[in-house]
Amino acid sequence: MSTGSLLLWVVLPYACAVVFIVGHIWRYRFDKFGWTTRSSQTYESRLLRWGSPMFHLGILMVIAGHVVGLLIPREWLYAIGIDEHMYHLGATWLGTAAAILTLAGLAILIYRRRTVGPVFLATTPMDKVMYVFLGAALFFGTLATLVYQVFGSGYSYRESISPWIRQMIIFQPHPEMMEQVPIFF
Repeated sequence: MSTGSLLLWVVLPYACAVVFIVGHIWRYRFDKFGWTTRSSQTYESRLLRWGSPMFHLGILMVIAGHVVGLLIPREWLYAIGIDEHMYHLGATWLGTAAAILTLAGLAILIYRRRTVGPVFLATTPMDKVMYVFLGAALFFGTLATLVYQVFGSGYSYRESISPWIRQMIIFQPHPEMMEQVPIFF
């Protein structure tokens, strides 16, 4: 195992988890009332009425799919009658539908931010940074699904990424599991 693999697949994930947890604790302690977003519904509601439910329903579907695909061992799914073929059909097609719904909702919300004057004026620089990072994560995740699962021969992430994540959660990292994973994943 190389130093690069150790840094990329052990040190960086744990560092991100620590920043996530400590950041939330710090923010709660020092900025309790800054957790909420500034409402822009009074400025414009037609686009918000479409974009917000699409984005939120889609992102909840994406999160649920990742929980099932990455955290639940395949043997548990077999035990309740979900075989490999059924799992991959659901993961690929429901995942693609969730991605499309999420990206369409996000596009509507960004369009609204850029074109409705009062909403644009209420947009902070951090909002813009968040849209870039969120959009990039959604785009590359969708691209991986399309390239490998929908139009490609498929990639069995349940044999590499899923066990790697589960091992990281119980503090028994195995970075070698990630060395042959395609870059999109």
